[in-house]
Amino acid sequence: MADADSQIEFLVNSKFYIEITLQGSLEKIDGYFMECSGLSRSQEAIEIVEVTPQVWGKSGSTKGRVIRTKIPGNSKSENITLKQGMNISMTMWNWFKAVEDGNWAEQFRDGDITVYDQGATEKARFRFNGAWPVRYKISDFKADGAEFAITELELSVTDFLRIS
Repeated sequence: MADADSQIEFLVNSKFYIEITLQGSLEKIDGYFMECSGLSRSQEAIEIVEVTPQVWGKSGSTKGRVIRTKIPGNSKSENITLKQGMNISMTMWNWFKAVEDGNWAEQFRDGDITVYDQGATEKARFRFNGAWPVRYKISDFKADGAEFAITELELSVTDFLRIS
């Protein structure tokens, strides 16, 4: 019988919190987000092709066998997209605008995405470093619509890491 610490717990995707602290913000909290996507880190596979002096072929007389080997290359973090209900706060727009106005080197921010279990206990934490907004988008407006207006912010990130 396994003890409680060694049991696997599956986490739901609706219990998360995103934390970004923006410099100079006067808001109590910089953003409440309803959706987060693009959480991905990958590693390139580099293929090396060598011609060896090995004998191959049916008659064994052909030399120069081609050997392909894959080795790990650079790691890459994908852009993260955050969605929130549109509100009156200018914080996210001002961040985007500061980058657009050429002040991008001072706008890099770090943040955490925390995942909770059903009992509201932190179970996983992911950190993104060097984030800056590359796209600010708002949802379409319709006279007969009843949905929330959505603000979408796409962040370029240097690193996306699981830290606990």
